[in-house]
Amino acid sequence: MRKALVILSGGQDSTTCLFWAIERYGKENVSAIGFDYGQRHKKELECAKDICKDANILYEVIPTPIINELSANSLTREDIPVDEEKPDGTPPNSLVEGRNLLFISYAAIYAKTHGITDLVTGVCETDFSGYPDCRDVFIKSLNVTLNLAMDYNFVIHTPLMWLDKSQTWELADKLGVMDIVYNKTLTCYNGEMGEGCGHCPACHLRKRGYEQYMEKKQCMK
Repeated sequence: MRKALVILSGGQDSTTCLFWAIERYGKENVSAIGFDYGQRHKKELECAKDICKDANILYEVIPTPIINELSANSLTREDIPVDEEKPDGTPPNSLVEGRNLLFISYAAIYAKTHGITDLVTGVCETDFSGYPDCRDVFIKSLNVTLNLAMDYNFVIHTPLMWLDKSQTWELADKLGVMDIVYNKTLTCYNGEMGEGCGHCPACHLRKRGYEQYMEKKQCMK
């Protein structure tokens, strides 16, 4: 049986992917990894630890402070307020340049040393806020690069790539973990659990998706 390593931040998307992986691979074949890069919403890592503890999944956090030193953005700098709205034509100032490139690469190194072939990440091109390293073409390119760089047959899975937030909520519901995702995750860029601050782009996406899914669910009754 193949083993999977989930890149788990403690937010809505990655937590949904964790339970997707558990259903697909079996709990005994799933582990998770997170990254402490100086994010202002660092509490998300505590959420991830608690979720993994309850699910009996191994979770390790890797310090990556260099990202904070290289990238000026609102997620790692307290002196830069988080954009409440996405600027037209450009990514919001919450973009951490190259973050997914580094996280997936670090995860691949960890995975190979632990005999793990499959990497699972919650990146999404449908609701990606213009982040270039959330695109499908990037993931496919990186998958090839990692296989060549380490002479290893990695497979990067992106269960949410073509789902909007409403569909992500629907997936969590089908997996039976909607209450966990709603109450125990931290998606908010300002570090507030659950429903969040209600002002940052992440909160807007999460709330709108939830409302759309609940409306759809009600209509299906």
